[in-house]
Amino acid sequence: MITFVLILAISSLFVDTKKIYMKHSRYYRVLLNITTQLAMWIMRIRIHVTGLEKIPKGTRFLLIQNHKSKFDPIVSWYILKKYDVAFLSKEENMHIPIFGRIIRKCCFMSIDRKHPANAMKTVENAVRLLKDDQVSIGVYPEGTRNTTEEPLLPFHNSMFKIAQMAEVPIVIMAQRGTEEIHKNWPKKPSHVYFDVTGVLSPAEIKGVKTNEIGEIVRSQILDKILK
Repeated sequence: MITFVLILAISSLFVDTKKIYMKHSRYYRVLLNITTQLAMWIMRIRIHVTGLEKIPKGTRFLLIQNHKSKFDPIVSWYILKKYDVAFLSKEENMHIPIFGRIIRKCCFMSIDRKHPANAMKTVENAVRLLKDDQVSIGVYPEGTRNTTEEPLLPFHNSMFKIAQMAEVPIVIMAQRGTEEIHKNWPKKPSHVYFDVTGVLSPAEIKGVKTNEIGEIVRSQILDKILK
């Protein structure tokens, strides 16, 4: 364990925190996956997944999910590790010691929702990553963690433009239980549920208004999390 932490720390020193990486690093992805697997074990997280067979083979995709916990993306990229999912994240996550540097090399990017021009640049970079077959892209259309009693926050439907511009499918995933992890640990395991509810093909979303796509996605997620 100590040796692995040293490898992580030393590897992170070779990451330029001012650079946006447009080439996926297999080495840093392996480090991320091993670290995540250790975290799953330490945090006693028990994962239950359905619907993975719906994910199209041989193509990158835009992953859309609801967002209840800081653990959401961590569990998601672990479940979907063979798809090399890179999330659009808030800037603070990119500055977490060691970890923030590792995810940079895996093509994670921050998105500035307060400044549309900066946000659009991130969208364009995400489209390029998809077209170049570097990674699949994960986004949370709610824009932030939902800490309310409402099942879903309003969507930022502009995120669906990424799939339209890159001409890739939208994979819709609903998740439950991650908000309990910090409450349960270390006393008991946490059971989390991730369900791929459906996939929208490039043909199905071509020329469709983003708010209409948002309604379809929202309906599928609600149907699952309200059961």
